[in-house]
Amino acid sequence: MEKLTPISFCLQKVDGNIHQIYLYDDISKYGEFNWETWEYDESETSAKHFRDLLDAIPETDDIELHFNTNGGSVSEGTAIYNLLQQHGGKKTGIVDGVCHSIAFTILQACDTRIMGDGTSAIIHNMWTTATGNAKQLRDAAAQLDAYMESCIALFMKRCTVPEQQLREMMDAETVLTPQDALSYGLIDKIGTKAEAEPEPQQLIAEIHDLRQQLRNKEFSQEQLKEFLMSNPVKREPEQRIDPFQAFFDGKKGENK
Repeated sequence: MEKLTPISFCLQKVDGNIHQIYLYDDISKYGEFNWETWEYDESETSAKHFRDLLDAIPETDDIELHFNTNGGSVSEGTAIYNLLQQHGGKKTGIVDGVCHSIAFTILQACDTRIMGDGTSAIIHNMWTTATGNAKQLRDAAAQLDAYMESCIALFMKRCTVPEQQLREMMDAETVLTPQDALSYGLIDKIGTKAEAEPEPQQLIAEIHDLRQQLRNKEFSQEQLKEFLMSNPVKREPEQRIDPFQAFFDGKKGENK
């Protein structure tokens, strides 16, 4: 397995046509504050960084996105969700540790969603810190309400529980086990590895080959039958020996 340039938070590897990206830190638009430059370093868990990673992956290749994160920025996470949706490759999301908050929303963008044994997810209402006058605080609350509606709409695309139940679970800040998430339709599988699914064209080709082999076998059997019928094996007739004749023939030989 070839290892590309290592980066702190999102590690991309290539194995054949499978590209692996690791989201192992909080999702943030900004990196650490650099006291030498008095600016924030570039974040390696931002939507921009994910865009750069995805741009390097061909649309025909597969992506494995591994999670172990408590979540983070809603705006960055929502952008990552949409970037994954727009990529043409097959996406498999695998929770290796925790997948909390907005990270669990990102998982929903994957074609196949997997939680490993012993992992967890958390769904909850969004929160923020705000300062300002009463109007500004009310505006901030209204923005959160709008964000929440969008988030619930994303979950409900694949969730199998009623919307009201989902809202109640988010109100209660619910911790989900893999079994819970599976029963709610929020993941597709519990395990640690995605099972390779044969492509439809591959299945068609295999079925065609199998049928051809069966035809060849039947044809060979028919050929053999026809050959045996038209070319019967000729056997020499068995010679029956008369014991008395053999006795006298033997006596004749002795008199010579």
